Amino acid sequence: QALLAEYAAELADPEQRRLYEEEVAALERERGVEVRFVHPAGGYVLRTSQAGSRRCYINVCSNPQVGQPQVHAEHGGQRWALPYSLAPGREELGRGRRLIYDVVFHPAALRLAARSARFRRLLNDTALEAVERHCSVQLDRTNATVLRGTTYKGVPQAPVIRTPLPGGAPPSDDIDSPLPPF
Repeated sequence: QALLAEYAAELADPEQRRLYEEEVAALERERGVEVRFVHPAGGYVLRTSQAGSRRCYINVCSNPQVGQPQVHAEHGGQRWALPYSLAPGREELGRGRRLIYDVVFHPAALRLAARSARFRRLLNDTALEAVERHCSVQLDRTNATVLRGTTYKGVPQAPVIRTPLPGGAPPSDDIDSPLPPF
């Protein structure tokens, strides 16, 4: 039990986390891949259910490393491009088991959502669609609600953006990596 407590304290230490991220970035650079950790900043939380029965939370977060929202004028309106980063869903214990997903947008997207109810609906729909499409789940969109006064559910985890480096080494299957394959 003391070993587990020591491990938990090490994980919580920002200096240890920074060292870990630097080591992973250096290893991936050797493989020809740039790695950036996207630390989500809380925005707001959508509560819904998955498959009609399991409670599910979607953290709509922000990080400046994610692309900015862009608008394109079209005949009869506008079309928005909303880049996002999606971390794999995780199960955490709270009051019972709950599924948590983080959908990370640029901070400008959350600022626009705070000022416009229509844009907030667009951001919510984008977050729900991202989880459904990339995690192959069915969410209850009809009853999805924003939890007032809650900016983040669960323990924050940093998804990774991986980009091939120009002239980098070709990806090889025989190199061990602490991250999933590119």
